[in-house]
Amino acid sequence: MIIDVQYRTVGTEPRPFDEALQEFTTSCGEEGWAAVPQIQQLLELFRAKDWPVFYPHVAPKQSYDQGALGAKVPGIMNIPAKGYEFVAEVAPREGDVLLPKRHPSAFFGTPLASYLVQSGIDSLVVTGCTTSGCVRGSVVDAFSLNYKVAVPSDAVYDRSPIVHEVNLFDMGQKYADVCTTSELITKLEAL
Repeated sequence: MIIDVQYRTVGTEPRPFDEALQEFTTSCGEEGWAAVPQIQQLLELFRAKDWPVFYPHVAPKQSYDQGALGAKVPGIMNIPAKGYEFVAEVAPREGDVLLPKRHPSAFFGTPLASYLVQSGIDSLVVTGCTTSGCVRGSVVDAFSLNYKVAVPSDAVYDRSPIVHEVNLFDMGQKYADVCTTSELITKLEAL
């Protein structure tokens, strides 16, 4: 799963967090850009092995579907169209599954679980944004549904390195196998 790796979460170019916020109020800035090469490596492996790739993402919001997320994060309601585009280096291609979502978890209100059952999938690799929000929400829900979950620590990102590390620690203790992309690729190549 590549969650919310859109320009609205990284900016159109790597910038420090404070500068990135000037372009998109939902940006994590250069923290996000630092994760993109690792996500790209995993994506290349998944494509080479012909494994399915899922893209849970926030779709453009309309006033009628603001919901709790739009109320809590009002900046998400007026993102320019470019912000909703997927980062080119890890953008979906034909055959990938796009999952527009309105809540943090990729499972809540989407057909993700149905796709996973149909494909006979029992394990997930979760990448993307944010470690403390959509990644964590998706990991907890996946674990609660009895999926085995791996989180490559350098292929997920957040606005704060401290928040990122605390959430990785917590997920690693309770819900997922947390390791580096390099370590995970070694394990996945052996399958």
